[in-house]
Amino acid sequence: MLQVQNLTKRYGAKVLAVDNLSFQTKEGEIYGLLGPNGAGKTTTLRMIATLLEPSEGSISVAGFDVRTQAEQVRRNIGVVNGGMGLYDRLTGREILEYFASFYGMGKLDIAKRIKELSTALEMNELLDRRAGEYSTGMKQKIVIGRAVIHNPSVLILDEATNGLDVVARRAVLEFARAYKGAGKVVIYSTHIMSEAEELCERAAIIDHGRLIAEDSIQALKTRASAQNLEDAFFTLTKGAN
Repeated sequence: MLQVQNLTKRYGAKVLAVDNLSFQTKEGEIYGLLGPNGAGKTTTLRMIATLLEPSEGSISVAGFDVRTQAEQVRRNIGVVNGGMGLYDRLTGREILEYFASFYGMGKLDIAKRIKELSTALEMNELLDRRAGEYSTGMKQKIVIGRAVIHNPSVLILDEATNGLDVVARRAVLEFARAYKGAGKVVIYSTHIMSEAEELCERAAIIDHGRLIAEDSIQALKTRASAQNLEDAFFTLTKGAN
């Protein structure tokens, strides 16, 4: 579903944000992209989402190349991060309808998809209220809904639980579990290792833009002789620097 090969991103002559990074995902999995703040996670995801152009290397999303087939790539991805805003004067339903229109969806398909997402995200009570009245957790439900309104093959969650209370955080994690399936993959990018250990099947650990390790969560812990993923993360990144 997603193939990243020898990906590099430079800013000028001195800043190497992503350094020859390679990994790939499989259908039906939640794949972790893990690292501390500043590791290059968000830069990598922005290149996958066609928002940044790679300096070197290649990215394929659902068989489409990010350089030459950017429009097709965008139709196959949805992106959620911790800092996405909403139009306060619009209702949740209006926001979802607005974003669905970008993908050429008809009125009946839009109504059906909103009903599906309303059930999945438990947001029936939100749809006809203005977004300016929402709590942070309520807003994140609508943000997730608009990211997947077109039913993309690849869902990118980039620090998507930042600033959320325990109830809203749990809703995000449960939706990620439910979204993976045949023909789908979730990329879960975080610096919170407990979330990744709970959610992901496999993960890549990156630091200073470089791949430090990639394997199943259990294999990463075994490799580092660690009881949990956080300890494994510190052991593996310390040994690489």
